Amino acid sequence: MTMPLKLGIPKGSLQNATFALFKRSGWTINVNDRSYFPEINDDAIECAICRAQEMSRYVENGTLDAGLTGKDWIAENESDVHVVADLVYSKVSARPARWVLAVPYDSSVASLEDLKGKKISTELVAFTKRYFETRGIPVKVEFSWGATEAKVVSGLADAIVEVTETGSTIKAHGLRIIHELMQTNTQLIANRTAWEDSQKREKIEQIALLLKGALLGEKLVGIKMNVPEDKLPEVVGLLPSLNAPTIASLYNSNWFSVETVIGTNVVRDLIPELLKKGAEGIIEYPLNKVI
Repeated sequence: MTMPLKLGIPKGSLQNATFALFKRSGWTINVNDRSYFPEINDDAIECAICRAQEMSRYVENGTLDAGLTGKDWIAENESDVHVVADLVYSKVSARPARWVLAVPYDSSVASLEDLKGKKISTELVAFTKRYFETRGIPVKVEFSWGATEAKVVSGLADAIVEVTETGSTIKAHGLRIIHELMQTNTQLIANRTAWEDSQKREKIEQIALLLKGALLGEKLVGIKMNVPEDKLPEVVGLLPSLNAPTIASLYNSNWFSVETVIGTNVVRDLIPELLKKGAEGIIEYPLNKVI
């Protein structure tokens, strides 16, 4: 009998975003607030919730077969795991987060070298120490249990290394970013022994395929329209697509139905242009997954 795949779901800020991503991918995860073992509508998977900071350790030692965690925490723990897929999603935006070095606006520090002999507060302690050591800059790195921005504002540290997506929170605390240490995103990782198991590997690859398809689907929409024959070349000339638009003639008519997939970032500007070129009855619809 095949054992279910033990899958780790990150607890905290990414938890709800992860549940939503799995929902779009075809899996429904239900969790009780007091339980660390949510239910999932797939008998081949057993879920467990744990902190993203600890996920790679549990995957590395085999407590979990696979899990989702940040590239940053894999680097922090120096975990020996197999990275299956990069998944760029968050609770704020669909772009990678950044670990940055920030100081007060009125600080004289302008570069990494200016921090020689000074104190840095961060949750990413081991990585930050290695980062400065490889550059030959002696600094004191202290662990922050939270409210990291307040450490430097109150004078408890000379600088902070903190994660940000937009930089707005750092600016709101009266800090300025002087250096980017790394970009990070969520990664689906696997225990190396589990990855060598053909059945578990197939399940992990299925999860990766559908999660990536759901993320791509968020960035695209489908559009369909009717176009008269004499306007068809101009309309089709405006359309970007994954391959080529689908064109079908309408029954007993010199009109055509045109359908394609385009990026969400261009559709608002494209639709008015399509109307100008003669398209009618334009329908835009969301895509759940694009594989």
